[in-house]
Amino acid sequence: MKSAFARAGGGRSFGSRGARSFSAPRSPAATQASPSRQMGQSAPNHTAPMGAQQGGGFLRGMAGGIAGGIIGGMLFRSLGLTSSEEGGEGGEGIGLFEILLIGLILYGIWWFVKKKRREAEMTARAGDYREMSMTDPGQSGGGDAALDGSQAAEADIDAGLRHIRQLDHAFDEKGFKDQRLDNFFQLQGAWANRDMSPLRDQLTSEMYDTLQADAKELKNKRLINRLENIAVRAVDLSEVWQESGRDFITVRFYANLLDYTTDEGNGQVVSGSKTDPVKFEEFWTFTRQAGNNPWQLAAINQA
Repeated sequence: MKSAFARAGGGRSFGSRGARSFSAPRSPAATQASPSRQMGQSAPNHTAPMGAQQGGGFLRGMAGGIAGGIIGGMLFRSLGLTSSEEGGEGGEGIGLFEILLIGLILYGIWWFVKKKRREAEMTARAGDYREMSMTDPGQSGGGDAALDGSQAAEADIDAGLRHIRQLDHAFDEKGFKDQRLDNFFQLQGAWANRDMSPLRDQLTSEMYDTLQADAKELKNKRLINRLENIAVRAVDLSEVWQESGRDFITVRFYANLLDYTTDEGNGQVVSGSKTDPVKFEEFWTFTRQAGNNPWQLAAINQA
């Protein structure tokens, strides 16, 4: 059974991420677009537009038939092809009133067909939106709706880095990740030594108090948590933001190591394994006063 004190922080989530303390850090792997989302976005809705076209054609045909009947009747009367009540004198041609009447009828038909077509298109668009929402509940419309999860996450990180560089022009992403990797190894070493005091300046007060109390408890129980063969597979920026005059950056560490706890007196393994590596993914959030100031570890979150 794995010890509660396995690796630094005991494999639990703790610390403060500012306003994001109650939200899980975003994993770069979790932001990739899923097949269902892509299908939901790319699948066209043929049913609603087809129905709209059929309805519009029927209305146009019916309206055209009515108009044709009215206009034809006027033409027949004007050409003398209909009998009069007095024995058959023909009409005297189309007058101004008939021309205006025909124009009004044609305009009315055009307006009616256009109105119905607009209603059908609005209904079809509403159907497309409902289908898209059911397929992808996270889709909300607008410019960002066209981005998949990974693109949106990258855009957030880029925007956060631009804000940080406004007060720290020398900020370098690669240099920052290299320094955080050093912090990662230093913290694991201090944890194995059961003394966090050498890292006092690298930790916020909350993190230092928590980790030092855990290390003290290990000493009181005469246990040593040994961390060996640490191999960090990935160091990625997960989130970058500013709030209340402070910079925040969450870094994702994906690593494996030998993690086991021994009895201080006899050296026997009481938990973990000296031969089977443990893989883990953790999110470490670092903060500082905005500007070119030292970073401190403010939180550790499990995946």
